[in-house]
Amino acid sequence: MKIEALVVAEKNAPFVLEELELEQPGPGEVLVRVVASGVCHTDAITQAGDMPLPLPGVLGHEGSGVVEAVGEGVDSVAVGDHVIMGWPYCGQCRNCRRGEHRYCDLLGPAVASGQRFIGPQAGTSAYTRADGSTLSGHFFGQSSFATYALANANSLVTVDPEVPLELVGVLACGITTGAGAILNTARPAAGESVVIYGAGAVGLAAIMAARNTPATTIIAIDLHDSRLDLATRYGATHVINSGRENALERILEICGGPADYAVDCTGVVAVIEEAAEAVGMLGTLILIGGAPAEARFSLDHQRTLWGKRVVGTLGGSGTSQDLIPALIALYQQGRFPFDELVRYYDFDQVDQAFADSASGETIKPVLRIG
Repeated sequence: MKIEALVVAEKNAPFVLEELELEQPGPGEVLVRVVASGVCHTDAITQAGDMPLPLPGVLGHEGSGVVEAVGEGVDSVAVGDHVIMGWPYCGQCRNCRRGEHRYCDLLGPAVASGQRFIGPQAGTSAYTRADGSTLSGHFFGQSSFATYALANANSLVTVDPEVPLELVGVLACGITTGAGAILNTARPAAGESVVIYGAGAVGLAAIMAARNTPATTIIAIDLHDSRLDLATRYGATHVINSGRENALERILEICGGPADYAVDCTGVVAVIEEAAEAVGMLGTLILIGGAPAEARFSLDHQRTLWGKRVVGTLGGSGTSQDLIPALIALYQQGRFPFDELVRYYDFDQVDQAFADSASGETIKPVLRIG
């Protein structure tokens, strides 16, 4: 079938709207008419060549839409269902069986090979240009910068038709990453402290989630007062502008010593190393932000040896099927107002959406597609 998709031809090339041919769903696959797709930093770093997706290719990985057709063996969703396209996973490896789909043994090929990664059509792409040449798709199992997408049935999360479908695609990755870092990875106990470096979409989602825990000290750190104002609105008990204050000194002052958890949403090595110093014995540094490829950071050995934990988290950990419905329920109860972070753009405004995200003009851009 004919679709329209935003194609990146090569490293650092612009997004160009092209007409492509997309195959019908095969066994275990579902064809989704894309209604909207969030615009995420991961799309930008892939365009820049910091993720190994072979180019040319179709990006986008925060898609929501309506099921148009199902492949052989699919009975978990039906035509007409409203769905969010969550992260792909094999369902068979040890981590998948443990309920940690984000850490599937096939995660690399699942998100960035540009091809199907499981099933009888593994190793093939369903995307073809007018000249008959194939190109990469299946980005994070969806390539949602297109009018239609193919997704694995097991990655889909059904959504009540009463929920605004164009809003919830962002729960496929960025917003859920921040919230899940708190709810699934940190799990702060009563009276504990959480420090969140970076008050963009991911960091603000982490703050919203922390407000729904027994943590009593929630510190947001950023360079922009406008974002710190939002952090206060969404649950931060303290804010620090690290351009004007020594963040580490202020953390120790606010907490009366080191914090229990520090969450880095920046991917900046100097910030990561400071965040590691912000937590003490039995404290936990949680890494979310995407640093450039091959980036390294260093830790003081002795202070880390004394029970300090450093843990990375992908996509909020756990499963889309558990975490996304929980966040939607919190949103409906007025306890997770992520909708206030979203600004909508038309499909052909993708460049503006990325520019506004990079400048901080927009916290969370979403492309209206269908």
